[in-house]
Amino acid sequence: MKKIVYLSVIFIICVFHKTFAQSRTELEEQRKKALEEINYVDQVLKNTEKEKNESINSLRILSNKLALRESVVKGMKQEISLLSERIDLNKLAIEMMERDLVILKNDYSNSIMNSFRLRKSNPEIIYILSAKDFNQGYKRIKYLQQITKFRRNEAEIIAELKSEIGETKVRLESDLARISDLKQKEEQQKNLLKGEQTNEQNILKSLRNKEKQLRKELEEKKRVAGRIEKEIARIIEEERKKATKGELTPEQKLISDNFSDNKGRLPWPVERGVITSHFGTHPHPILKYVTEENIGIEITSQPNTVARSIFKGEVSAISTIQGANMTVIIKHGKYLSVYNNLVKVRVKKGDKVDVKQIVGDIYQDPEENNNCTLKFMIFEEKNALDPEAWITKM
Repeated sequence: MKKIVYLSVIFIICVFHKTFAQSRTELEEQRKKALEEINYVDQVLKNTEKEKNESINSLRILSNKLALRESVVKGMKQEISLLSERIDLNKLAIEMMERDLVILKNDYSNSIMNSFRLRKSNPEIIYILSAKDFNQGYKRIKYLQQITKFRRNEAEIIAELKSEIGETKVRLESDLARISDLKQKEEQQKNLLKGEQTNEQNILKSLRNKEKQLRKELEEKKRVAGRIEKEIARIIEEERKKATKGELTPEQKLISDNFSDNKGRLPWPVERGVITSHFGTHPHPILKYVTEENIGIEITSQPNTVARSIFKGEVSAISTIQGANMTVIIKHGKYLSVYNNLVKVRVKKGDKVDVKQIVGDIYQDPEENNNCTLKFMIFEEKNALDPEAWITKM
């Protein structure tokens, strides 16, 4: 019975440690990824403080950084909680195993003493030879063998239990040290977060004094979006007229199906960047009671960033749109991907393009520290889709 209890304790500990290891690995991976993203955002923002550039885009990049920092702090709290749970379980396990060890040692000691007394008063050979017949003698031999085996098993269990107690105590000390280290790092992250929140509030305060300029920028953004939508509608109508009875060719249908099958796994249209404007309708970050509507997303990257095709397809159109630089539209069967705010296009209409093929250079905005912002859209025929649902998670 004691052996069963001991084995049950060991099994529970092993299962918990395995689950804990998986959870902790996931948390560490998430934290590592978030810290890498924070480092990239820092690079995008590296000139902001120096040049005192306070814009909506800078505010959005900083907000993205705050969200990443908060996820790091949250992950640390979760890991501390997991470690605390393991510490409690290890303490309980040590208590149970040490209690069982005392009982086992006492039982083993009593067994040895009883055996010694039996041998002294009645040696084993006499005990066997005094049997009334052969069967009884055989049974006495088996009985003595079982006693020897029992003592050997008890000794092995005691040794295993001592070893497990030692290993558990080592894990306990390691977890306590890890919690201390995590709490220190958590405090550092919280201090960084406070500083970034203060910076965000300063930018908000500054931008609120530029309401007239912001409204003007928003109106211009809406006009540009309208021009892009008209251009998309024109391209779609041209494609419809070219197609026989409005149907896709077998090759176009295959590309279309493959594009659809890769939803959520398509590569980003830039090698790396920060999403600074999301799809759909959202409250303006500064202007009260004002909303922004976006038919795509905006991705801000460092200077000298190029746009890449997210899937194989055919270049349907290259257009220059007033206030939006150049736009490339690539057809993937019934789907379209749109790359706007380019200044140097590296493909031409009718070209067959492959996944991650460079489409063009993104405009470097001198008012945004020469950072590049790609305006990226995906359409299914005339319907605008949320690109974040189609591209892979960074």
